[in-house]
Amino acid sequence: MRAAQRAPHLATLTFSTALAVLSLNMFLPSLARIADDFEVSYSLVNLSLGGYLALSAVLQLIMGPLSDRFGRRPILLVSMLVFTLASIGCVMAQSIWVFLGFRMLQGMVVAGQVIARASIRDMYSTREAASKLGYVTMAMALAPMLGPMLGGALDMLFGWRSSFVLYSLLGFGMLLLCWGDWGETNHNRAATFGAQLRTYPELLAARRFWGYSFCMAFSIGGFYAFITGAPLVAAAWFDLNPAQVGLGIGIITGGFMVGNFVTGRLAQRVSLISLILAGRVSAVIGPLLGLALFWSGQGGTLVFFGAAIAVGFGNGLTVANASAGLMSVRPHLAGSASGLSGAMVVALGAVMTTVTGFLVTPQNAPFMVLWIILLSSFCALAAALYVRWVDMRDPLEETA
Repeated sequence: MRAAQRAPHLATLTFSTALAVLSLNMFLPSLARIADDFEVSYSLVNLSLGGYLALSAVLQLIMGPLSDRFGRRPILLVSMLVFTLASIGCVMAQSIWVFLGFRMLQGMVVAGQVIARASIRDMYSTREAASKLGYVTMAMALAPMLGPMLGGALDMLFGWRSSFVLYSLLGFGMLLLCWGDWGETNHNRAATFGAQLRTYPELLAARRFWGYSFCMAFSIGGFYAFITGAPLVAAAWFDLNPAQVGLGIGIITGGFMVGNFVTGRLAQRVSLISLILAGRVSAVIGPLLGLALFWSGQGGTLVFFGAAIAVGFGNGLTVANASAGLMSVRPHLAGSASGLSGAMVVALGAVMTTVTGFLVTPQNAPFMVLWIILLSSFCALAAALYVRWVDMRDPLEETA
């Protein structure tokens, strides 16, 4: 296979993003078995999730700037190679510490998500980038829905290591695909790393960048609150079995996919901020109506998960557009913008998960979960309104 000379196809961008998501959740059904196999506590094995998330946030801060300086292609290829080797290391690990060490190295796959977003912005104008990101995110959303089911099936049939065998195969396949189809898209690199560092204040001082970033982070923060609190709501209030709980959690992802499809269709004709505001209104109305119905005694399964659908749909209208917007503030730093915003999403997601787990009890479950989602949605709406305010005071000509 010859090395790629042209920009990657949309399918390659989607696969790289999906693998980054799949690496987080496919093996989750196996955590208890991993703990039993290594004869350690469940909390120690859980570092393979918590530690991975923390490291991926740091890596996003590093990989974005590196791709701005040295190009998207070399950083991506190195990352996929490390991910593949680390996956093989997880398969062969005979102690928990070796396993956790290689599991942390698997975090390099987050480059697929960071660099895919930056490459799309390299290839398209702002509105076109939002449209393409909508389609990529819509397809990528299948990964968190199907990943745990696939991992659970593999564990039952072949043991927990089979998930990491599949990671190894997927990583190697992605490495070959990127080699053959991911030509360089960043043709505006700084001459030296020092020269690039001197341009960072331009990004950090950009009010639109922070507005878009906080809007995206709080939008996804509501999703983290839902997936953390929904199992307790389902068990304590609705007496749902695990399969029904999984279906309910998947509903918010279904709404997210529909919202991204709408983004893909409309982003080239409707302004980014208009679509974002429409999404934020949907994400506020859903939990607000849900709370009102629970207070009136009419709350139930359909009300709770219906509110989640509205939030997921609103996020589908928000995430791709906000991502395109924040990378368009300083296009020559698209990788840095993608990495920094991605790290913010992970960090806020960890906070929202912790807060939800601490505040939600069997007695207050549906009320507290909807309140937390509503608060997160309001914060995202405020950030979007801030961007609209900045646009009105300081109109920004769209970057080609």
